[in-house]
Amino acid sequence: MKLLEGKNVIITGASRGIGTGIAQVFADHGANVAFTYSSSEAPALALEKELSAKGITAKAYKSNAASFSESEELVKQVLEDFGGIDVLINNAGITKDNLLMRMQEEDFDKVIEINLKSVFNMTKAVQRTMLKQRSGSIINMSSVVGVKGNAGQANYAASKAGMIGFTKSIALELGSRNIRCNAIAPGFIETEMTAKLDDKVVQGWRDGIPLKRGGAPEDIANACLFFASDLSNYVTGQVLNVDGGMLT
Repeated sequence: MKLLEGKNVIITGASRGIGTGIAQVFADHGANVAFTYSSSEAPALALEKELSAKGITAKAYKSNAASFSESEELVKQVLEDFGGIDVLINNAGITKDNLLMRMQEEDFDKVIEINLKSVFNMTKAVQRTMLKQRSGSIINMSSVVGVKGNAGQANYAASKAGMIGFTKSIALELGSRNIRCNAIAPGFIETEMTAKLDDKVVQGWRDGIPLKRGGAPEDIANACLFFASDLSNYVTGQVLNVDGGMLT
């Protein structure tokens, strides 16, 4: 059964990792997928081709979600190309880790701008469309670090914790118009980025997780699928930890 048949979805930052996994699962479930990338054009175009082969409409857009004007322009273009927007997944994000004593101001500002302000930009940009159609699902990609904090990631933790507060506020603001807003807090997800880490470091992470393994992008994608589909039509303002029990 295809849970998203005919729905139009925007995913920010989908040219790699978790974003790519979400796009693939959504396309498998019949969604038309508009997704953004910042610089990785070749992988983005390859993904567009892969998704289109599944019989849905897919298009990659080079857009910076941290820019309010670019976010507005993106939504305008997606509406022209797809005819509507049913789901927004705010997935774009970066890390610039360091201990506070060594963290540069620009590294703090950049992480907040890309991880958190982008959520404001994109949510505000799609709001009018969702209000008009009196339906929509907004999914914000937070992190377990935003729930519990982490040494050396004060900027990242602040951005992801802020995302949770934003999610709950938007759920209260837009719920009366049948617009839902939820967040997902991934734990240790194994992607091409974690593949570059030392094997002992990765195994140390796995050993500290009750399920004794890292997650896969598909695990996050399936959680997004739940929030995007009608299976969760009475769920809003929630934060779902997808972490193998890490925060248990």
